[in-house]
Amino acid sequence: MSRGKQHPQQTDPSQDQAAGPTGLMDLLGVAAVLLEADGRVDMWSPQAEALFGYSRAEAVGQYAAPLLLRPEHRDAAIMLFAQVMETGRGWAGAFPIRHKDGSTRMVEFRNMRLTDSLGDHYALGLATDRATLRQVERNVALSSRLVTQAPIGLSVLDTDLRFVAVNPALAAMHGIPEADHVGRRFREILPMLPYLTVESSMHKVLASGAPLVNKQVVGRTSADPDTDHAWMVSFYRLEDHQGSVLGLACVVVDVTDRYRAARAADQAQRRLRLMAEGSARIGTTLGVERTAQELADVLVPDLADMAAVDLLDSVLRTGRTDVGESPPLFRALAVKTAYSTDAARALVPPGSLTTYHEDHPAAHCIRSRSPLLMTHLDRGGLTRIAADSEAARLLEEAGVHSDMAIPLIAREQIIGVMGLARARNPVPFTRDDLTLACELASRAALSIDNAVLHHHVRRAAETLQRSLLPQLSPCHPGLEVAARYRPSQAFSEVGGDWYDVIPLPGDRTALAVGDVMGSGIPAATTMGRLRTATSTLADLDLDPARILTHLDKITLGLDPYIATCVYAIHDPHRVRLQVASAGHLPPVLIRDGRPPELLDLPTGTPLGVGGVPFETVTLELQLGDQLVLYTDGLVETRNDPIDERLDDLLRMLSQPYRSVDDTCDRLLGQLRDPAGHDDVAILIARVQPLVRGSGREPRGPARP
Repeated sequence: MSRGKQHPQQTDPSQDQAAGPTGLMDLLGVAAVLLEADGRVDMWSPQAEALFGYSRAEAVGQYAAPLLLRPEHRDAAIMLFAQVMETGRGWAGAFPIRHKDGSTRMVEFRNMRLTDSLGDHYALGLATDRATLRQVERNVALSSRLVTQAPIGLSVLDTDLRFVAVNPALAAMHGIPEADHVGRRFREILPMLPYLTVESSMHKVLASGAPLVNKQVVGRTSADPDTDHAWMVSFYRLEDHQGSVLGLACVVVDVTDRYRAARAADQAQRRLRLMAEGSARIGTTLGVERTAQELADVLVPDLADMAAVDLLDSVLRTGRTDVGESPPLFRALAVKTAYSTDAARALVPPGSLTTYHEDHPAAHCIRSRSPLLMTHLDRGGLTRIAADSEAARLLEEAGVHSDMAIPLIAREQIIGVMGLARARNPVPFTRDDLTLACELASRAALSIDNAVLHHHVRRAAETLQRSLLPQLSPCHPGLEVAARYRPSQAFSEVGGDWYDVIPLPGDRTALAVGDVMGSGIPAATTMGRLRTATSTLADLDLDPARILTHLDKITLGLDPYIATCVYAIHDPHRVRLQVASAGHLPPVLIRDGRPPELLDLPTGTPLGVGGVPFETVTLELQLGDQLVLYTDGLVETRNDPIDERLDDLLRMLSQPYRSVDDTCDRLLGQLRDPAGHDDVAILIARVQPLVRGSGREPRGPARP
């Protein structure tokens, strides 16, 4: 071909260098060589200089075969060249080339015939180092296999967060084919709420270039729309060689097994924590309602949004389950909600009596003695767990979706039912939740049954004790008398405190207050025996010290009980008092115009110790004097020294009172410890003029 013909123009190498590397062609260093029809070099690219070692000046115009090939390879090359030029079919393959430095290198060629506007033919050869090409091919193949065979999800998104490519693993996670990802935005593939924060994180990575590594995401996809899965996602920005942002690469690792194991461990810890909390908080008292409320407090809100505890009314009334009662009558003991809700109005308020329809979970528990788990409640389920249609409406509006009922069984006897429900907590109850609730209910049932037993025993002891106390006449010869007895509060046992006022010959009156150490029915019974013995001994007309000596011997036979007692005899004719003490707190003497004082008596030892003599002290009295006898429950507390409490007693008695009855009531109301850990007996006698022919006839019983 003549030189005057027009050829494709070569680009200025300086311009290419200024543009910088742009991709795979630059990585391979592809050389371009244009040959005329006779085999001479017409054009020579800068990459050809690098690949073959010859400059453009050295190559252009030279025959390519003798320039680049060794003699033994020229014939084969010329034949291939001729075929391309003659047929127009390209040729591709590797061929040994002689480098300018004399070495032989394998070069990969792509040869093709070109035809210009005049119909003249040229041969264009594209060449690259074969070793470099094979390395790139291996890298590409390896990368492709890594992407397609990787068990982790991989994807590339553009700057608009449209999927450019995804691997099979990620497509499987999403439940959407690979081809259906391409061109669609991230939010189109994953529109659910948990992924909005993921999209926000992607935008931040695109804007800042700072990668985000191992962000945990929990949600659901089309692959498994009914179950939560967990993934660790990482994002990093993709840039070209010039730093232009191409998009985002995403790496997604399915960690659902680890997430579920962690949740299972958390739930196990929660169960252990609730069990420990239940052991510490349930059954702290012997109050039935308090124990039921403690159970509800432990369960809400950690396990349930709502809780109700009902006890069979027959258990409260008799201590036994009435198996023949149909429908069973329940008394609501405790209700607890995790938050303010109208659904609370669907629950029976504490203290109320109620019955449930036969399909109600509570009725089911009573019949079957087994729990009932309802994981998903529809409208029919809500009607079943509700007491009536209005309650069902309230539960539905509150969003109650899961419920379970657990029988309260103690000592093989069913005593009540506990109901739990979830509304705001979206997770339905599971079998593990039911197991935990049953364990806590079992422990609580025993505590509630103990409280019920204590209630009945206490009531029996209190009834016994009151029956053993005297029906007191307020007036006796020369005395105005008032007495009070108060049992200990609900969480303590009935004690053995007692008082007595015994008429004696000669218009005299014996006054006694005692305290049997112990509690319950045995203490009350011992108290009754000592009171009877005191009344019998009083008829022997003995002085107080000898009365206490005989009582001491009697108490020795009542082992293991001991008791304290103060015994006094008032003589209205001599206007004097004989008194002796057996380990009891000192009586208080109140005289007009003087501050109250504790009588300085020989303390003596408690009854039942034996072997220590008692001593009688005689006091001269005046009209208006008052004697205050009391037990330790009036003044003792768990935190205050007894001396301070006795001083408080004296200060209160220094105030004027209208009557001995008023004095008793004020002392109980203002001095007694509000906790009421011990029972109290008070006996107050005021000296008044002796009126002949009156005072022996009772004017009514003492106030209880």
